[in-house]
Amino acid sequence: MAWYVLETRYVPEKYVEVRPRHREYLATLAEQGVVAIAGPLEDNVGGLVILQAENRDELQKIIDADPYHQEGALAERTVREYTPVLGAWLPGSE
Repeated sequence: MAWYVLETRYVPEKYVEVRPRHREYLATLAEQGVVAIAGPLEDNVGGLVILQAENRDELQKIIDADPYHQEGALAERTVREYTPVLGAWLPGSE
């Protein structure tokens, strides 16, 4: 499994309407252990999600199924692979 950081920028006139479906989708992924953390950025211009997937192809399927993407509420999204090495949220960290 690899970790990824997804940063998005919203289409201002669309994201509010789609937000409930987007959050429901992410909540389901969080319950499955796919999404570690997610939330909007300052001034609601976009959001940040840290998630894991088997590989980039699987990641693409996950992010393409997001209602924000499917319903045209994203102006931009950037994905980077991420390697967490320490922190309170990591197993074994104290």
